[in-house]
Amino acid sequence: MLYTTLNQIRSYSPCPDGWETLLNHLGKTKPDDEPLSFATILESNGFDDALWCLRTVHGYDREIRLYAVWCTRTVEHLDPSGVAKQTNDVSERYANGDATDTELEAARKAAWEAARAARAAAAAAGAAALEAAGAAALEAAGAAEWEAAWEAAWESVGEARKAAWEAAWEAAWEAAWEARKAAWEAKEQEFIKQFCTEEG
Repeated sequence: MLYTTLNQIRSYSPCPDGWETLLNHLGKTKPDDEPLSFATILESNGFDDALWCLRTVHGYDREIRLYAVWCTRTVEHLDPSGVAKQTNDVSERYANGDATDTELEAARKAAWEAARAARAAAAAAGAAALEAAGAAALEAAGAAEWEAAWEAAWESVGEARKAAWEAAWEAAWEAAWEARKAAWEAKEQEFIKQFCTEEG
């Protein structure tokens, strides 16, 4: 079981609402150095705050990093570039003493670059779609009607984007919410196993 203290939590400037909730749950008015289990934090404040409190623990870097890797592995398949998997692999090796600080930093930089590239690619794809719609409108309408055709293309792209967005949002929302809920529950259960039981 993992422990922290109220003084350790306070040193990281917790949010006022969460702090008050924890103090009230413990029947205390100020921080102290009494060991505080993560099971108690989870019971009092919930998973989000318990997860946040991991930053207050010292001497368990390996366990915390491996838990973070476990969490990110649940979504690494969403990265078609494979950089997320490579970053997770390096982070796991680092936690086990098999990768250097330099390798970890290089993996971190590669992950940030991949994220920036993905955002840029999405923006470029949107611009290319708009340009293609304009080119198609130009061909169809002829040079004399370019302005009207461009406006029509812009409007049709906007309407198509809006309709697609609404349909995708409506269709995916419930499934995404359920998937998120299931994933969050799995992460919470792993958190409990790792940090809130004697076996962890």
